Amino acid sequence: MPKVAVFNMAGKQVGEMELNENIFGAEVNGDLMHKVVVNQLANRRQGTAATKNRSAVRGGGRKPWRQKGTGRARQGSIRSPQWVGGGVVFGPTPRNYSYRIPKKARRAALRSALSSKVEAGNLIVLEDLNVEQPKTQTMARMFQALNVEKPLLVIAEWDTNVELSARNIPGAVLTKSAGLNVYDILNSQKVIFTKDAVARLEEVLV
Repeated sequence: MPKVAVFNMAGKQVGEMELNENIFGAEVNGDLMHKVVVNQLANRRQGTAATKNRSAVRGGGRKPWRQKGTGRARQGSIRSPQWVGGGVVFGPTPRNYSYRIPKKARRAALRSALSSKVEAGNLIVLEDLNVEQPKTQTMARMFQALNVEKPLLVIAEWDTNVELSARNIPGAVLTKSAGLNVYDILNSQKVIFTKDAVARLEEVLV
């Protein structure tokens, strides 16, 4: 079974912890992780980009000049695409970029991402996380003591004091174990779990 170091908030190692091999010792599947990350980023897209075609541009209801006899090219509307202020041809329209990936594949990718962090030595466990009052300096000192610049901090239950203390630290991401995802794991330098968060995650993914 894989083992990781357990630290306190002062950055001192206070022990080791055995992790579930099915979750933190799984085979790393780079292709599957890539597919899930692409899916996550696609699902985040708003898809609100839009342009007006000739039917949506205001004006142009009258033919600008008669069909024949002027010596100019025939025109039906001043809102045709070739006119300044005219409609856009084949421009973007609002659409939904999201699509689904099977639940088993998402969970397998999550196990793969966690295992890759354990293999690289970039996953650590906090013995306890007590933040009595919202203070950015408290979290900044903890991350500095743990030698982490771009951490993903995973907690079991939402804590307002922890959230307010971590949100102004550049690169730091806070999430619950229930909301853990592949993109945040791979995009972080190190993943920091509280003991409670590890137990909660193992309940879900086993």
